[in-house]
Amino acid sequence: MNDKSVIDVFVVGAKKGWNVGINNIIPNVLMAYVCIQILQITGLLELLGNLFAPVMAVFGLPGQAVMVLISALMSMGGAVGVAHALYTNGILTGIHITILIPAIYLMGSKIQYLGRLLGTVGIQPKYYPLMLGISICNAMISMLIMRMFA
Repeated sequence: MNDKSVIDVFVVGAKKGWNVGINNIIPNVLMAYVCIQILQITGLLELLGNLFAPVMAVFGLPGQAVMVLISALMSMGGAVGVAHALYTNGILTGIHITILIPAIYLMGSKIQYLGRLLGTVGIQPKYYPLMLGISICNAMISMLIMRMFA
C-alpha cells in the first residue's frame, strides 16, 4: 500500500524535474549559446552557412540552420539553444524554427542514445548507421512537410 499523498508525489516529481533542468538542460543550452558565439566571432558560422546554403535552401532555411541539426544529433536541449541563439542574432525567423522543431525531435540526442541504450541492450553496431540514417531521413521529410505549411 502506498502511503504517499498526491502532494508528496508532486513534490518528489518537481524535485526530479528541477534536477533534470539544472543538471542536464541548462548546461546544454548554455553550451549551445557559447558554441554559436564562438562560431560567429571566428567567422565559421558564416562559412558553414555559405557551404550548406544550397542544401538547406531545399527546406526553406538559411545555411546556418545546419548547426541546429548537427546539435540535435548530440542534444535536443543544445539544438534548442542553437536555434534560439540564431534567432536572437537575426539569422533564423519564427518560420525557420517552425520548420526545424520536428527535425530536432526526430534527430534529437541520437549520439547519446546510441551509446547509452543500444549498446547496453545488445544491438549490433552494424545497425547504428542505418538507424541514424532513418532518423535523418525522417527529419528531412518533416522539414519538407513543415515548409509546405509554415
